[in-house]
Amino acid sequence: MANYDFDIGILGGGAAGLTVASGAAQFGAKTLLIEKENKLGGDCLHFGCVPSKTLIRTAHIYHLLKNAEKYGLPGADFKAVDFQAIAERIQSVISAIQEHDSKERFCKLGARVEFGNANFMDEHSVQLSGKIYSAKKWVIATGSSPFVPPIEGIDKTPYITNKELFSLKTLPQSMIAIGGGPVSIEMAQAFNRLGTKVTVVELANQILGAEDKDMAEELMNILISEGIRFHLGSLPLSTKDLGNEKEVVIKNAESKTISLKAETILVAVGRKANLQGLGLEDIAVERDKKGLKIDNRLRTNHKHIFVAGDATGSYQFTHAAGYEGGIVLSNAILHLPRKVDYTYLPWCTYTDPELASIGMNEKRAAAAGISYSVWTEEFRTNDRSLAEGEETGKIKLLLDEKEKPIGIQILGPRAGELISEWVAVMNGGIKLSTLAASIHPYPTLGEINKKVVGTFFSKKIFSEKVKWALKFLFNLKGRACG
Repeated sequence: MANYDFDIGILGGGAAGLTVASGAAQFGAKTLLIEKENKLGGDCLHFGCVPSKTLIRTAHIYHLLKNAEKYGLPGADFKAVDFQAIAERIQSVISAIQEHDSKERFCKLGARVEFGNANFMDEHSVQLSGKIYSAKKWVIATGSSPFVPPIEGIDKTPYITNKELFSLKTLPQSMIAIGGGPVSIEMAQAFNRLGTKVTVVELANQILGAEDKDMAEELMNILISEGIRFHLGSLPLSTKDLGNEKEVVIKNAESKTISLKAETILVAVGRKANLQGLGLEDIAVERDKKGLKIDNRLRTNHKHIFVAGDATGSYQFTHAAGYEGGIVLSNAILHLPRKVDYTYLPWCTYTDPELASIGMNEKRAAAAGISYSVWTEEFRTNDRSLAEGEETGKIKLLLDEKEKPIGIQILGPRAGELISEWVAVMNGGIKLSTLAASIHPYPTLGEINKKVVGTFFSKKIFSEKVKWALKFLFNLKGRACG
């Protein structure tokens, strides 16, 4: 039997890699974690989830202050935003979380951490800074980077991605956001609320293409009401540096060529897996259209080499990466065959209001040929929502022919929190009748989950057939008014 330096080696110190490293070390496996940057935490901590949600919170508070009169408070004049102060707060939050994702902590757990660019020398060994490290099992968890489309002139035009966004020295006066996905839309609203004039350019005919059109359009209308401009169905043709301004020439939905100008261009059209420079070609790791070819146990064609996180090219969420890290641990360390199942993977776009989903929406159900019914409830009927001045949005429940839930979308305040009840319901196979009969505290936003189910049951409970039966059995006298 071959003698390896480590039981398991992990390339990448983001959410997936840290999950595997922490679990493997605590299970007693001799663990090596290699991160190319000089800090652990990955894109989520340094350039993604953490800084973006910190910025969103700051922008939300500023938005509330500017709209104080809506809540019966006196209006006030505010100074222009000092983005340097905001950037410093963002870095302080990152630093606080970084302590949890430190080399010292993982060393205490039993994992060895090295920094630098590693590449495979053979199926079990990598080279790092002139040294060779071998492991019985390997995990590729190298994350992803912003994808920059081949727009004419983009290589000669200064632009930013999520990597530069949170360390800007000043707040841009204006911004063109190329892309209509979650990152672009979240940042468009945040910067707009802070005072930047934002224009969004999206190739598709709706923002947030994975979502149902009605939910995406309702959110877009809210953003439009806040001052964001949209060019949907528009193809960026070229960019140019004009000095103090940057130009983006687009072909719009009417096939007209339009010139847009702004101080800053944000490119946010998607991401690509970080697979370059790893030497994967040299060890014949197979690929497919998404990236590396992996099975449902996250193994490559070399069964001892696993892939997790954004590097899979699939679901690029931090919680998906953590889940996949657990799948790898089960298979690689515990030798318990476990397959990935994304059926009830939730996700959320952190705009205001938030848009959260789990399971199928109408778009995916129709594509799968599934018959379904739709049940909705508006947030304007929720007492807590009204009390907080949140009157937009709705919950949408999809039921199949057997009247079982197959998906839920929530557009409304704290939707990312509200969807968690449905995570438990759907993963636990809980009956809708159980949810309908459960007691929710009043007044809470969470009551909307119970109410949409109650709306479904009310059609059955308060039917003419039931009323006739009760009248027959108990001599009920019927309506007392009208």
